[in-house]
Amino acid sequence: MSKISTSLINMAKTGVSRRHVLQGIGAAGLAGLAPDLVRSAGAADEVTIRWWSPQASPDQLAMYNSQIAAFEAANPGVKILFEATSDEGYPAQLAAAFSAKQVPNVLTHLPSFAAQNYYGQGLLEPMDDVIKAVGEANYFPGANDVYKTADGHYCGTPIGNTAADMLWLRKDLMQKAGIDKVPETWDELRDAAKKMQTGGIYGAPLPYGLNSMTSLIFIGFIHRAGGQIFSKDLDIELDSDGTYKALEFYKSMREFCPPGATNYSWGESLTAFVSGATATGIYAGRVLANVTAQNPDIADSVTCAVYPTISKDVKPWTFNDFPSVFIPKDASNMDVTKKFAAFLFEPKGYIPQLHAAPGHVLPVLKTIAEDPAYLDNPIIRKYPKEVELMSQAAAAGKNLGYEEDGWKANVKANDIIGSNTIAELVQRVVLNGEDAKATVKEIAGKIEAIMKA
Repeated sequence: MSKISTSLINMAKTGVSRRHVLQGIGAAGLAGLAPDLVRSAGAADEVTIRWWSPQASPDQLAMYNSQIAAFEAANPGVKILFEATSDEGYPAQLAAAFSAKQVPNVLTHLPSFAAQNYYGQGLLEPMDDVIKAVGEANYFPGANDVYKTADGHYCGTPIGNTAADMLWLRKDLMQKAGIDKVPETWDELRDAAKKMQTGGIYGAPLPYGLNSMTSLIFIGFIHRAGGQIFSKDLDIELDSDGTYKALEFYKSMREFCPPGATNYSWGESLTAFVSGATATGIYAGRVLANVTAQNPDIADSVTCAVYPTISKDVKPWTFNDFPSVFIPKDASNMDVTKKFAAFLFEPKGYIPQLHAAPGHVLPVLKTIAEDPAYLDNPIIRKYPKEVELMSQAAAAGKNLGYEEDGWKANVKANDIIGSNTIAELVQRVVLNGEDAKATVKEIAGKIEAIMKA
């Protein structure tokens, strides 16, 4: 195992992690959103556009700054102010911003269910104009479906796809342990974790903390056991065999996770695998860039697979939070705001932004995915099979706001995740040993109260 600097580990913890073919997003298309934008550089009525995102690693920030500089240069008198939020902290920050009517102009990389939630409260501007400016034909088919609203509009648009709960593996450790195939079932995964847990290396970095990662990850386990949180019509179906089997398996995996997993969230789980402390991982494609930069000794051995299910009879279920772009209804300078939101998809800026975390945030525009400039990236070239697999898994991915195809949009999904009720279920049953039946019934009641609020 190579040594990794403390600063890089801390960085990972806090991180959590055809140009000319793009129709409709050229200068003419964008100008249609705000024809009166041109101002003098020193104008007194300078416009400030605030941009919030939880995706703010140093590489990503550098690309954002390039996009900001390009937009400001093309639009004298406009200043873009980037402000980092966090995956865990954005609900409280946005609640305060909406309450005080001091909202940012553009938010990116928050889950689709957050956009549905805020739109359902009348807090967001429809994104139809932005999607039109980007060019609907440029998106992969169905990419915007998760953002469709009851009133016939779109509450947001995706800035990327993310396969957030892939199974990450070390081929060298598998070979050493005599494991000749990638685990496809929970029994095979547990057996592999047991065999590879040796010499100070743990089997897995599953989260057990009272936080959104535990909630979001465990929802995937319920689905991979054949269960679900809601029915097609949003009746609560937590009290099912799938939930109890997921709890049982999650409890059985605790012995293969580091002691600190009781407080793990995204950053800690990512760091555990990247640093070499665990033999498997559960995360999105940021693993590839972080391993390459921070632990290159294992880079040739890293690969991924869709996360195993309870049996081969149960189909895989991948968590895609559908990283979004959306605009608060009370945002100032709406024409400029929409113009900037569409500008984020221009190839000259969008491709470098994707390259800042290659394989992590995957393109939602087919014109970008086919662009030689996007494909010409050392990590994408080094891991083509892994990137393609993540792209396929993400395209079929789901989340609590969109559990299965044909389900009603759950506009309360953001509130449920923010309440940590699913994580509470995990902690009480898995860590504290409380009765599963009674606890599931109580948690189902809490979810029902949120749905009715």
